[in-house]
Amino acid sequence: ANDHNQLTMETMKKVALRHGLVCLLHEKPFAGVNGSGKHNNWSLATDDGQNLLDPGSTPHENMQFLLFLTAVIKAVDDYADLLRVAAASPGNDHRLGANEAPPAIISIFLGDQLTDIFDQLQNGGATSCKNGGTLSLGTTNLPDLYKDSTDRNRTSPFAFTGNKFEFRMVGSSQTIAQANFTLNTIVAETLGQFADRLEAAKDLPKALAALIKETICDHRRIIFNGNNYTQEWVEEADRRGLPNIATTVEAIQAIRQEKNLALMEKHAVLSRGEMASRAEILYENYIKTLHIEALTMIEMSRRQILPAVISYKGHLANTIAQVSQAGCDVSVEQALCGEISSRLVSFSQNLARLEEAVEQAESADSSAADKAAAYRDLVFSAMAPLRQDGDRLEELIDAAYWPIPTYSDMLFNV
Repeated sequence: ANDHNQLTMETMKKVALRHGLVCLLHEKPFAGVNGSGKHNNWSLATDDGQNLLDPGSTPHENMQFLLFLTAVIKAVDDYADLLRVAAASPGNDHRLGANEAPPAIISIFLGDQLTDIFDQLQNGGATSCKNGGTLSLGTTNLPDLYKDSTDRNRTSPFAFTGNKFEFRMVGSSQTIAQANFTLNTIVAETLGQFADRLEAAKDLPKALAALIKETICDHRRIIFNGNNYTQEWVEEADRRGLPNIATTVEAIQAIRQEKNLALMEKHAVLSRGEMASRAEILYENYIKTLHIEALTMIEMSRRQILPAVISYKGHLANTIAQVSQAGCDVSVEQALCGEISSRLVSFSQNLARLEEAVEQAESADSSAADKAAAYRDLVFSAMAPLRQDGDRLEELIDAAYWPIPTYSDMLFNV
């Protein structure tokens, strides 16, 4: 699946160029417009094709399903930081938590049916399960429809959807390989812990029931079926002790944590040296990406936008002078010229701040981690106000003077 995904991405870029287009795989190419990510569907199956995450018609009695389900829940809770770094990139920092993508806080959506079963298990034992009920279409000509007992909850970063999990944080430009080998490894670790305990049990059914209940109680904090977009969830997640890793620079730190190094080494997935190399590469990619974006912004601002605004401002000033000589009201033109002037000053000042921020970040003689943090704190933060001024000037300047395609041009006139 990963190979197919990589080939599809490469093919899309090549075919787009043949048609005079460019395939944008950036996670958030347009502010205010929904970004792009990947829903990584993940499940477990035996060598003869049995899906171990299929709940069946009576999930409350399906102990095999409940065992593997709780193993995934424990794995995601224990190693949420590793999953977060699998979705970390400069582009994804713009997308995650932007009210159209999952937040940077990893939680698991189970749905009402499975959550109810967990409630019963915590309180003694599960004896029933909810069904989806029926959906009335409001007419006697059509029969009622049976509703599915599950829901997708598109706000959740890690959702159980029928017989699989969807990990929705991976960015559109990223490989799904890291997300999948991370999931495979952390679940393998948890299943190994479960196997050690169950294989030593004298009463297997009793030990299995106790293990499932204990795991639910210990890791219930990561289950959340509500709206992940709200500020209330951010506050609730903090109370639960769930990590909120907002940026790529913070996320990469997880690679160097001892528990994660030991995990990957134990399962012969990555050596400590390979983990260190991956961290350095991710930091370097973050630095270079922000450096290129900042230099591009500076180039466009200084050589295209500034001259265009100054030119239009001069044209507007001449118009005001000519109309004023004719004895006509020029209040509208003066107000427009005044706003353009104030925005131009702000734009120029923010441009200078960005140039200074790039120089400071580049001159920092430090580790890759420290330099990446400098780019995040200095350069990334300096780009936003310049962008805001540029967006407003685009709205104020005559389209004939604006030197680059506008939002309308790019979104509606291709």
